[in-house]
Amino acid sequence: MNTVVFDVDDTIYDQQAPFRAAVKRIYPDFPVEKMHELYIRFRHHSDVTFEKTITGEWTLAYMRFYRLDESLKDLGYPSATEEEGDSFQKAYEDELGKITMHPEVARILDYLRQKNIPLGIITNGPTDHQYKKVKQLDLEAWVPSDHIIISQSTGYQKPEKEIFELAAQQFKMNPETTLYVGDSFENDVVGAYNGGWQSLWFNHRLRAVPQHTELTYLKEVTCFNELFASIQEFV
Repeated sequence: MNTVVFDVDDTIYDQQAPFRAAVKRIYPDFPVEKMHELYIRFRHHSDVTFEKTITGEWTLAYMRFYRLDESLKDLGYPSATEEEGDSFQKAYEDELGKITMHPEVARILDYLRQKNIPLGIITNGPTDHQYKKVKQLDLEAWVPSDHIIISQSTGYQKPEKEIFELAAQQFKMNPETTLYVGDSFENDVVGAYNGGWQSLWFNHRLRAVPQHTELTYLKEVTCFNELFASIQEFV
């Protein structure tokens, strides 16, 4: 591989940390032992419904309320009120304003820069929201601004092949020799395969592979401390 492109959420930084902090602010009695499961459901509902905001079927505000409400109901808790939903989103955005890059990721980016490996970013989400994360994480210290693609600004989203094809064209990268690193099997592994890219599945949340799904990634990595050595294998 002579090019490496990264996802952002729960790949560059630990997304569960700001989520957990926001939940505790709005639901202080929510059990700690259920937090991981709630987060996984939250990510699931976010991933499967964001397309509705791109097509205009749903407003972004409704999607954000829905993903919290459905996640709570999935675990057997009462529905969120509109007030709770609004308060949670404000708390979540506040906590996202405090995110920091995981030290192992910074180490990887430094290593790839030293080897003159071209870097890129593809992330799903609202343009302004995701770009604030890019700035907060100081990603442009490693990745040129024209090598950063945010789904809402393109009209496509992972796992659609078009967003990967657009990135390959914009980044001037060869898909066959480009490694995509992300935490979501459905969005990142499947999306990379759809676009003809190679992928490393950063499965540090230990999610199960969907049934009857072909395994198309080069390698599965299950913790941040294994990520650096794994990327070294391929570049």
